[in-house]
Amino acid sequence: MAENKIFTLSQVAQHNSKKDCWFVINGRVLNVTKFLAEHPGGEEVLIESAGKDATKQFEDIGHSKAAQTMLLKYQVGVLQGYTIKDTPSFQETKKKEMEAYVIKNEGKLKSATLFEFFVPLLVAGSYFAYRFLARPDDIVY
Repeated sequence: MAENKIFTLSQVAQHNSKKDCWFVINGRVLNVTKFLAEHPGGEEVLIESAGKDATKQFEDIGHSKAAQTMLLKYQVGVLQGYTIKDTPSFQETKKKEMEAYVIKNEGKLKSATLFEFFVPLLVAGSYFAYRFLARPDDIVY
């Protein structure tokens, strides 16, 4: 996270272009200029909110936890009059989130995997063998 430099809303309002895009979310002043091309919703959405307090728009969309923690990466300061509670750093939060997505490999036995493959094959083969052997041979039309 950046140092706690304090900005006024009029200072943030000066950064309202594609080449210099800042806005405020929950009292955090964010410089998202480098993120414009990466934003999944397109850069136009961010440029529309540039230089303003975009807290309502950000919360109305319902961003993921990853998006919310990404705010810390782009924070350059705090809006005057806000106090921001300390949150874990971006890297720490990212690591904790990724741990939730790890799929544990329980290590199936090879014999169990082979069993799961051959049993349905054996059942299907038995069915077709029965149908072939049980058909009447002397059907005359």
